[in-house]
Amino acid sequence: MKNYDDIINLPHHTSKKHPRLSKEQRAAQFSSFAALTGFEDDIKETARLTDTKPELSESEKQVLDDKLEVIRMMCTGGPREVVKVTYFVKDDRKEGGRFVNKTGQVVKIDEIARAVVFDDKNRVKIEDIVDITLDLFENIMDNQTNHI
Repeated sequence: MKNYDDIINLPHHTSKKHPRLSKEQRAAQFSSFAALTGFEDDIKETARLTDTKPELSESEKQVLDDKLEVIRMMCTGGPREVVKVTYFVKDDRKEGGRFVNKTGQVVKIDEIARAVVFDDKNRVKIEDIVDITLDLFENIMDNQTNHI
């Protein structure tokens, strides 16, 4: 104890330039750090679920082709109806993807780019479409079914 007799009873120093830290701020100085930066993000990415793109049967493809033909005719002078297109978007990071719905009026079907072009300039690739809902088409199909 003799080594510290000269300082042991001195008052605690308080800085005039720097305010005292709160208990939380002092504790933060000693908290652990993330030694594996990005690891938590990788865990979340791995846990994120994706859907699988369905393989359409020939009959399902034919129904989509019929609906696209109705839309094509509407674009060339018929009344424009609101169309709901469900399509598959491939995930950039992992296997699979997600389904997206786009609702609006179609202004044209771009044969070269093989895409449906909406009035808001959004484009959906025909190969990604899994379903099309069109009230006009649904009414035509219901009428044909009722007459059979």
